[in-house]
Amino acid sequence: MLVQLGEAPRGRRPEWLRAPAPVGTNYRELKSLITGLGLHTVCESAACPNVGDCWNRRTATFMILGNVCTRRCGFCAVQKGAPLAVDMDEPRRVAEAVAMMGLQYAVVTSVNRDDRKDGGALLFAMTIEAIRQRLPECKVEVLVPDFQGSHDAMQIVMTARPDCLNHNTETVPRLYRQVRLGARYERSLDMLAYAKLLAPDIPTKSGLMLGLGETGEEVLAVMRDLRKSNVDILTLGQYLRPTPKHLPVIRYITPDEFAAYRRAGYEMGYAHVEAGPLVRSSYHADEGAESATLRA
Repeated sequence: MLVQLGEAPRGRRPEWLRAPAPVGTNYRELKSLITGLGLHTVCESAACPNVGDCWNRRTATFMILGNVCTRRCGFCAVQKGAPLAVDMDEPRRVAEAVAMMGLQYAVVTSVNRDDRKDGGALLFAMTIEAIRQRLPECKVEVLVPDFQGSHDAMQIVMTARPDCLNHNTETVPRLYRQVRLGARYERSLDMLAYAKLLAPDIPTKSGLMLGLGETGEEVLAVMRDLRKSNVDILTLGQYLRPTPKHLPVIRYITPDEFAAYRRAGYEMGYAHVEAGPLVRSSYHADEGAESATLRA
């Protein structure tokens, strides 16, 4: 399917990118809970535009292994530098927060930890197990880094049986050196395929940010590559520059273009596609995983 690219605005942020402000009772209660337990969320650390909407719906994406990343990706607002010591009590506190929030679906991600042989895989497994022990009915999705291509690390995570395994390709191969410093496109495809090989019944997921200078055909090519790697769920959203120090937005993608990508994704055989200006990795995560599970 050909996705027609229009002349989307390049300057001021368009109306369709306005998100609810982070205010409200639920937002304040959740912020207090997370702060009190000494936890981090990607919602705040990565300056997600949906933090007000999601936190008022009492959903959050927990970020383990600290809040300092060992990589310096050009798009990400998470702090970079020397990694923090691993907090082995963190899984228990995440599980406590999940229980206190009464979640039915929890998403857990992390910073990159290239300083560790397993890339932090063990703490992912421990967090999945801690949540299940505390709240057995809660489903757990993990958004993992590439573990520097370690199959052993991926096996640790998949042995813990997450309800969905997410790893984002983020952008098209041509832009990797600017956008995902230290990552490799082929490595990400391999890790997604290997996760599916280890547990064919567990849905896999990946996502891209658009507006960094990619072409429509490049996006479609990545979508096809991900399907060849047996990825079930796809998310496509607009890249938004977190600070002037980060990569600039080259182009704002219109809602019609996102709709065209969504249709193309379903034509390629994805079980679930979320595509829109404010879509992020964890956007409607429970719905995507349910669609993929029902289709399996």
